[in-house]
Amino acid sequence: MEQGRTRAERRAATAAKILEAARAEFGERGESATVRSIARRAGVDPSLVLQHYGSKQELFALAVRPVAELRADDVAGHLGEVLDARMRDLPPATRALMRSMLTSPEATSVMRDYLQERASVLAGAMPDDDGELRAAVIVSSILGLTIARHFLDLAPLTTADPARTAAVFDAWLAPLAAPSTPD
Repeated sequence: MEQGRTRAERRAATAAKILEAARAEFGERGESATVRSIARRAGVDPSLVLQHYGSKQELFALAVRPVAELRADDVAGHLGEVLDARMRDLPPATRALMRSMLTSPEATSVMRDYLQERASVLAGAMPDDDGELRAAVIVSSILGLTIARHFLDLAPLTTADPARTAAVFDAWLAPLAAPSTPD
């Protein structure tokens, strides 16, 4: 028994270890990850995975849930940060979600809800008639860029100098940073 830790603390630590292992397994294998492989990675018995999370599907839905916040006050700055992050290594949960979103109804639902939420907040920061459409196009473009970079290994996205890539992103986002002028 681990000294100084309550049963609840040990249980929470085990649950966190399982969730971390699930994110890694789903990130590498998508839906073909198994409860056994998750348990093995977490160093626990497979029954604990089910005891903590109920089913592989419930664990998957939790493991792939995106958590980053969208700042509507600095749209261009926020999107620049998002683009920069998408050019770097993806977190296991994001990798798992993207790997599975076209084959798993649960992942499809999680991704659609996530993108819709992002687009809605972004549209709220665009006070024009096409704000919803523009936001959906931007969010979809970032999704496409992420897929091309991390799953298709599309050059030059995988080989370009980060400073050059940042300059291209800045130019793409410049119209969002410019103050709107009344007609």
